[in-house]
This record gives sequence, structure tokens and C-alpha cells, in this order.
Amino acid sequence: MNETNQSGGELELSREVEAIQIPSGDTFKLPAGTKVIITQSLGGTYTVATDQGLARISDKDSDALGIKEEKTDQPATEKVNSGVDVKGEDYEAAVWEQLRTVFDPEIPVNIVDLGLVYDCQVVEEEGKKQASVKMTLTAPGCGMGPTIAADAENKIRQISEIEAANVELVWDPPWTQDMISEEGKMKLGMI
Repeated sequence: MNETNQSGGELELSREVEAIQIPSGDTFKLPAGTKVIITQSLGGTYTVATDQGLARISDKDSDALGIKEEKTDQPATEKVNSGVDVKGEDYEAAVWEQLRTVFDPEIPVNIVDLGLVYDCQVVEEEGKKQASVKMTLTAPGCGMGPTIAADAENKIRQISEIEAANVELVWDPPWTQDMISEEGKMKLGMI
């Protein structure tokens, strides 16, 4: 999928899709014929504006939006996704790359550049590699936290030889805008 932040005209869903309400994180159905406007298309998901507010639709339902998957040159992170062996056994670097493909549905910056990831470790126990990540959210009450954490876990599990991933939401230290990387600040127009 072409990972771009795109806004477009109004679209009509061709079939019913499961969506996640933003910011509550509640799952609900958007019926066929619902009119939506794509506000963000990043990390394999679509944030859409509907008459019911913002919602997130998975890439597996992109056909209902009338979007055909675009084949582009694969960035390094997608090569990890395809199960290619990690070069030099640097699994921690591969996990960081995967985390750069996870996005808050309301902010067009990945969770690493937003400064939401506090810790990342890959350990081997009984011959199995496991990734452990500690991350936070921009606001403690955000209902999307479990969804973003699950996205991160799913992306990490796509790395060859990593058999388990645990993403823990933590609140200490509290997130501030100072934690955003230079690249993230540039994307947000902060510098």
C-alpha cells in the first residue's frame, strides 16, 4: 500500500465494514452506502470522517473504499514484514523499524517520531525471541491506546524469528511535545 497522508473527496462504502471509533476505541459497523472522507492513510489503516465522527478502517477493507492496493518499491520496513531474515541478527533495530510503521489515527507521524516509545528490547528465552516494548500515548484517556498497542504487536510479530511481542502502555514519564523527534516536528509544522 502506498503510505501517504491523503485527504480526498467524499466516498461511499461499497459494503459494510468493521471500524474503530476515534477516540473511544469502540468497534462498530459502518453500513454499505455510508459517506466517508479519508483524512489519513498511514500504517495500513485509513482514518475516515463520517457523519458519526472519525473512524479507523483496516487495510483489509480498503476495497470497500474503492481503493486498490498500489504496488511500490518496498521500503526496508516492508522487507521485514515479508519475513526476510533480519540482517546481522539485529532484531531490536528491526523492531524499531516496524514501530515506525505504526501511526496514531489522528496524527500523521509514526509512534517512534512522536516520542511515544520509551523502551524496546528483544530477549531470547528457551530458544524463542520475544520483543518487549513500553510506550505511552499523547493523552492518558485516549481509548485508541489498546488499538495502537495491538497494531504495534502485530507489526513486530511479522519480523522473522520473533515469536512473541508484548507492548505495554505506561504513563511515567508523562508524554510531552518535547519528546517528538525533529522529523516528527517537521511533519507537524512545529519547526
